[in-house]
Amino acid sequence: MASGLVRVTYRKSAIGHRRDQRATLRSLGLRRLNQSVVVPDTPVTRGMIQKVRHLVAVEPVEANDEAGEGR
Repeated sequence: MASGLVRVTYRKSAIGHRRDQRATLRSLGLRRLNQSVVVPDTPVTRGMIQKVRHLVAVEPVEANDEAGEGR
């Protein structure tokens, strides 16, 4: 199991996709296209990311990189 943080970026519109996928994006904290959020890398968030993997981009976050987050 991985630990730490991951950056999730909303890349593709959820218009026309199922309601539960749109709700998953909201649960991750994503509201607008190209918005990024840093979330803990846990099995729960990995499952959420897996559900909407066709709509988001995921990258690991280094410990010193998270301080620059504020978009």
